[in-house]
Amino acid sequence: MKIGVVINPAAGPAWRRRPAARMEAWARGVVERHAAEAWVAFTEGPGHARILARHAVDEGADVVVAWGGDGTINEVASALVYSRGTLGIVPAGSGNGLAREFGIPRSPDDAMTVALSGATRVIDAGELNGRLFFNVAGVGFDAHVAEVFASSSGRRRGFTSYAAATIRELFQYQSARYTIEADGRPAGDLRALLISVANSRQWGNGARIAPYAVMDDERLDLVAIAARPPVLVLANLWRLFVGSITTLSHVDSQQCRTATIVATPPAPVHVDGEPLGRFATIEIRVKAGALRVRVPRH
Repeated sequence: MKIGVVINPAAGPAWRRRPAARMEAWARGVVERHAAEAWVAFTEGPGHARILARHAVDEGADVVVAWGGDGTINEVASALVYSRGTLGIVPAGSGNGLAREFGIPRSPDDAMTVALSGATRVIDAGELNGRLFFNVAGVGFDAHVAEVFASSSGRRRGFTSYAAATIRELFQYQSARYTIEADGRPAGDLRALLISVANSRQWGNGARIAPYAVMDDERLDLVAIAARPPVLVLANLWRLFVGSITTLSHVDSQQCRTATIVATPPAPVHVDGEPLGRFATIEIRVKAGALRVRVPRH
């Protein structure tokens, strides 16, 4: 068996990072202990993980491990869609939404063991304006916070920094108006704080924006949170962590295979936490059975 390992050396909080040479030696050692052949490469910037993952598959890798955060995982997974390659994950980001959803351990040793000898699960993917996502895409406030967080590379990163940015920006953000048409159903119109398009249940760090989402049901969960005063939003944040956010009267949740969202004015958009910019029209669709992933055997 041949294993490709794509490592983002800049992923996650600075205190958790390790020297590149040490990471490479460790990865090769773990793979070789499983009687497999290792191909290890490091990313050098945005988009590079996708290129490296495609190269790994072209070179015959059976499993391509994404060692990094949600952005790195998204790039590697995008290169593996409908291919012979299977995604492995070593979570090293700030939120680790997809890894948490699969129950992949935070320990690199344990996570690599899952990638090498775990069970294989086939999941759907989503597509937003041509960009694939595997966890959650979003329009509005969460995408705005993703923009702010992405621009804070010089600051301390992690859940605390993300939470602080969320609270700060909540009192400044201006919600847009949206028209949503899902699976051809009559369009709905609302002023929304955010609209999440979820393949899995959570954004990351255990915050479940779509508590009933299933990753292999050939549908995406569309969760729209209507604009409300910031104090009211903050008072209900705890519901994200107990899975009850969709019980609120101003939160609408529906499943769909395709959807069109029109934003006035153009709204910020993200896929798996990576900001894409601002769009007036957002086209969404599910890609059923798109990706093979190594998960724990339970």
